[in-house]
Amino acid sequence: MDFLRPADLGEALAVKAERPDAVPIAGGTDVMVELNFDHRRPAALLDLTGVAELAEWSTSDGTLPESTIRLGAAVSYSRVITELGEPLPALAMASRTVGSPQIRNRGTVGGNLGAASPAGDTHPVLLALGARVEVASVRGTRVLPAEEFYLGVKRNALEPDELITAVHLPAHAGPQQFAKVGTRNAMVIAVCSFAVNLRPAKREVGASVGSAAPTPRRARAAEEFLAAELPWDAPTALADSLKRRFGELVAEAAAPIDDVRGSADYRRHALAVLARRTLTWAWDEHRGSERTCA
Repeated sequence: MDFLRPADLGEALAVKAERPDAVPIAGGTDVMVELNFDHRRPAALLDLTGVAELAEWSTSDGTLPESTIRLGAAVSYSRVITELGEPLPALAMASRTVGSPQIRNRGTVGGNLGAASPAGDTHPVLLALGARVEVASVRGTRVLPAEEFYLGVKRNALEPDELITAVHLPAHAGPQQFAKVGTRNAMVIAVCSFAVNLRPAKREVGASVGSAAPTPRRARAAEEFLAAELPWDAPTALADSLKRRFGELVAEAAAPIDDVRGSADYRRHALAVLARRTLTWAWDEHRGSERTCA
């Protein structure tokens, strides 16, 4: 196995073009597990830890709520938690549930995307926020919506010569929440997970499920229902019937299977519960901000 270590992004893209069989590695929290268990034996590893451009994040100059954050693919979960918890709260919530402190120090959102596991903790958040994935090769750079990036179980939309370079997310996009079900709060693969984002300024809702279908997916019917039914202009407490219907639509968006972590029926039930709870938390945050503004 060859070990390739470029010094900058340009060199990394050139190496990837010459060796499309090279598997990118940054934190190594997924790739090294596969190597250790002999589930994967690539011809080459492309070590990206020396590519400084991938470990940077920046905020656009746009005014709120239009400003966006460009999150480099090699920014660790720990840095998301400590540096981006205010503008990207749901992503920080999801990052806190990933593995142990050692894993959070090494693992990256870009690596989570590249692995494309349906159970990846950051995926529902990226979908709910309407994130865009930036990928590059020697041929140029392209940006695609996160929901177009996931093609199947551990399959993504990358061409053989492309690398994930960054994720673009809206900063301060409104009240948002993430929750997952597992045997523990962290260091566990999610039985199912859910993220919700309320965007009062646009009267829009983002809602996405994870670990409950071949790919993470948006709950579009639930989004449309909630956007139409929420009392945006007079944020009173939500009726139980509204929260219950939202949970039902979220569960209907899933296509789970039975496996060692849980049954399909349990996943649907758990998603409905997560949807109701996270909606309540996010709406309470919105109501609090409305009262503060008043």
